[in-house]
Parts: sequence; structure tokens; C-alpha cells
Amino acid sequence: MYQLIRNSGGNPDGIQQRKQGELEYLVFPKLEKTGVVEHLFTTRIGGVSSGIYSTMNLSFSRGDDPECVRENYRRIGEVLGTDPEHMVASKQTHTTNIRLVTEADLGNGITEPSAYDDVDGLATNIPGMALVTFYADCVPLYFVDPVKKAIGLAHSGWRGTVAGMGACMVQFMREHFHSDPKDLIAAIGPSICVDCYEVSEEVAEQFREGFPKEILQPGKADGKYQLDLWKANESILLKAGILPKHLTVTDVCTCHNPEYLFSHRASHGQRGNLAAFLMLKNNC
Repeated sequence: MYQLIRNSGGNPDGIQQRKQGELEYLVFPKLEKTGVVEHLFTTRIGGVSSGIYSTMNLSFSRGDDPECVRENYRRIGEVLGTDPEHMVASKQTHTTNIRLVTEADLGNGITEPSAYDDVDGLATNIPGMALVTFYADCVPLYFVDPVKKAIGLAHSGWRGTVAGMGACMVQFMREHFHSDPKDLIAAIGPSICVDCYEVSEEVAEQFREGFPKEILQPGKADGKYQLDLWKANESILLKAGILPKHLTVTDVCTCHNPEYLFSHRASHGQRGNLAAFLMLKNNC
């Protein structure tokens, strides 16, 4: 199994590697312990794509052979105990828009053309439907309500983070499922770390209010800053009412592990996509 590079100071038990056949993937023990979900975060290992997409690419829109992508989804389905026909994908454009997923959405963006645009978050309380969102440095956010039996999955790049995507999902789950934030089990998944994420003054300025000062550090060049999306999202989720003991914060940087995880920055855009999967178990 790949020797995962972790950032110092993190919790190695917060994210764990798993393997099934050739497929390697990441899981969050806190989500597993709820007993109500199947979930994973993909790596580059165990698929059939080649070249810059090797091997587990989950994007149909970056130039990969669609048949390879379909086979990759089928392999992920075997791990989750489902199939691509029971998956529902986002259509991400860096918004805070969230879709309430129903049976009518089954296969959307995977076995069926996407029926919607501008959706960076998905949520449902229907068992057996796997929510899917996509990544190559941006932040995956997982939400599980083991009391109301509901789930949410969100994509949060810098635009989604500064707009409070995590808080938007917490509020969405309160409104649609009557979730109490104190019951939610959440995870901030593998994404680009502060050491690798350099941003401009224009981006930094948008984070100077409403966030802890330490999320911005001096950059390596004048007018540049290092942005900590992990701490920014942690701050958002805690303010939204999620308890610290219910939150896992990643210590795995996509840019530090480019052979194992797709990274837009590390590859200069020559890449496929990782994906987050989250599904309520049947009969849980």
C-alpha cells in the first residue's frame, strides 16, 4: 500500500487507508462508527484509466475514455455495496447551492446526463443512494446525522469556503431533516494544505473578516499568502454548531501526495478527478 505523506500535527487515526483488491481508498473512522453510512474518498490506485488519468479517474469531462470512467465507478460501487445506477453526482461551479436528492436523481451525471447545473452540495435521507462530489485540491465536507438518518456531502474550494459552504449544509440539514448540529458527525477530507496553497492579495482580503487570523500566513513572495482551508472550514463548522469531538480534520494534502491523489497544482492541470462517496445504508 502507498506510504501516505501526512502533515505534522495531524491525527493519523482521523483518516485511514483501506484496500480491496487493487483498489486503495481512504475512510474516516468517526463516520464508520455511526453505523449508518458507507463512505470513502478515492485515491489514484485501482482503476483502469491511463496516462494523466491513471488509474482511478472519476471525471467524464476531462478527456478520459468514458468506458474507463464507467468501469472505475463500477469498481467503487463494489466497495460500497452498490452500483453506478444508484449514484448521484454534483455539477460543481464553486457555489454554495445544495440539492435535495431523491430517487428521481438516480444516475445523474454518471449513468444519465446531468439534469442540473451549479450544484456543489448534495443531501438526502433516502437509504441506498450514493452521493458523489469531485476534487483535485478543493475541500470535501462530509456530514452524517445518525439520529435523523440523513447525510450531506459538499465541495468547498476557496470561493465555497469564504461563502460558508459548511454552514450552508448544516442549515440545509436543519431545514430539510430537522437535524440538530450537535448530532452531526462531520469530516474535512484530503485537500491542499496551507504550505502548498499560495493565493493572491485579492483572495486573501476576502478571508480577513470572520475567520481566525492564523488561516493566512505570509507567502513566499511579496503580495502572496498561504491560505489554510482546513482551519477555515473547521472554524465554519464549529461556529455552525458541530461539536469538536464530532469533527475530523484532515492531515492529508493532495499536493504532497501527487502519485496517490490528483492535485491540480502539482500536475499543472494535467489530471483526472478524485471523488467523495457517501451513502446511507439500507435497513440501518
